[in-house]
Amino acid sequence: MRRRHPLLRGSGLLALAFAGAAACAATPTFDGSLYRGRDVAFRLSPLPSTWHRVSLAAADLTFRDDSHDASILINSRCSSSDRDAPLLSLTEHLIIGTTGRHIVREETLPFDAREVRHTVLEARLDGVPMAYDIFVLKKDGCVFDFVYVTAPGAGPAGATEFDHFVQGFHTVPGPG
Repeated sequence: MRRRHPLLRGSGLLALAFAGAAACAATPTFDGSLYRGRDVAFRLSPLPSTWHRVSLAAADLTFRDDSHDASILINSRCSSSDRDAPLLSLTEHLIIGTTGRHIVREETLPFDAREVRHTVLEARLDGVPMAYDIFVLKKDGCVFDFVYVTAPGAGPAGATEFDHFVQGFHTVPGPG
């Protein structure tokens, strides 16, 4: 039996983490390295060969890495309500609805001329054990979320690819 997409197992994470993303009126574009949305534009590293794009209306970009049984979300939101929120609080919003959290690593790192909050944790979402690798960045009045979700113990290879991919992120000047 095929397992459900890990990011679709619980509605709480998606509903709260990506609130407002679906409100974008402009049609976003992504050419494999450059994303342009209504409020943002950013460049990404080349996608790992095992990733393929999937459609999820509540995020800017979503990918599936079947070789590591993982899902990847990249989302931005430009809202005045997030401007004063600390990175830790913004990270907490992404994991609302999870239980039994075990933080593996938390760190603040330099990232695209700002700081990013990087959190690696294991938690349960609707009772299902999950492993998360999360980066949260605030830049130019927007919040950028990068989320990698897989089963605990899936091995570091997929998360390492994700971390390298995220390090290639750069905002692009001008409107999305």
